[in-house]
Amino acid sequence: MAAFTTRPAAFLGLAVVLCALAGPATAQRLSPNFYSRSCPNLASIVRSGMTSALQTERRMGASILRLFFHDCFVNGCDGSILLDDTSTLTGEKNAGPNANSARGFDVIDAIKTRVEAACRATVSCADILALAARDGVNLLGGPTWSVPLGRKDARTASQSAANANLPGPGSSLATLIAMFGNKNLSPRDMTALSGAHTIGRSQCQFFRSRIYNERNINATFAALRQRTCPRSGGGSSLAPLDAQTADGFDNAYYRNLVGQRGLLHSDQELFNGGSQDSLVRQYSSSPGQFSADFVTAMLKMGGLLPSPGTRTEVRLNCRRPN
Repeated sequence: MAAFTTRPAAFLGLAVVLCALAGPATAQRLSPNFYSRSCPNLASIVRSGMTSALQTERRMGASILRLFFHDCFVNGCDGSILLDDTSTLTGEKNAGPNANSARGFDVIDAIKTRVEAACRATVSCADILALAARDGVNLLGGPTWSVPLGRKDARTASQSAANANLPGPGSSLATLIAMFGNKNLSPRDMTALSGAHTIGRSQCQFFRSRIYNERNINATFAALRQRTCPRSGGGSSLAPLDAQTADGFDNAYYRNLVGQRGLLHSDQELFNGGSQDSLVRQYSSSPGQFSADFVTAMLKMGGLLPSPGTRTEVRLNCRRPN
């Protein structure tokens, strides 16, 4: 598949991020070259794993990208979303935004197994997830970029933080701007990152109210979605977030918004007479601008890391602490 490629050099200034990783006195400078000596084949192992996963199910690219978002928004990009519940740890997998919807854990497990075989106890699950998210986007036709590496894995997780920090499908524009702002992401970053909804699916329960009750929706589009999402029941039925190119990473999401064909309430909020209307129009007609801004925002989000003093490690198994 031909892929739009954003030149990594254009984002060199953002490719190295100073962030605390292991404790109050330890700071780690993230770098795309972090594993160049300790695990030189890392990038090819991850890309091979993602290529295989997408050959099995193209939707998996969106699922892995969503895992990365949901990881980074909860106490930083620390792999905490990958932890299973135990008798002593309540993880994030069953938080409201993740329960029965977060998926792709087996893909990360498979890649981690191959990475461990090549480079024992060297590469964090958090870094594998960051690379896999990038590769999923690129393999579906989106941009590529140099991923800063050197993250460590959390030894714990927070279901309450996941419930509090992840925007929901019914969020207003003001809520979206505020919640992204809490992560030092600008409204422009938020609108660009929302373009991730150019791939993937959503469950009927999350857009039912929009297609039956809201007025700022294209009537033909609403009728189409109502065919598989009844007024009651069928809550887990899936529909593409972008009906034009469901598994292609492009700017069709923004063209949908301009045409009032946003699937989620939170999607259409970006183009509903508010502050982001002009940017949505710009992205709808300029795929290059969208891709460039998406990369910039992904690099910023990928620089969100645990607070200084947080206990971290390189997990041997992504599902449990060492």
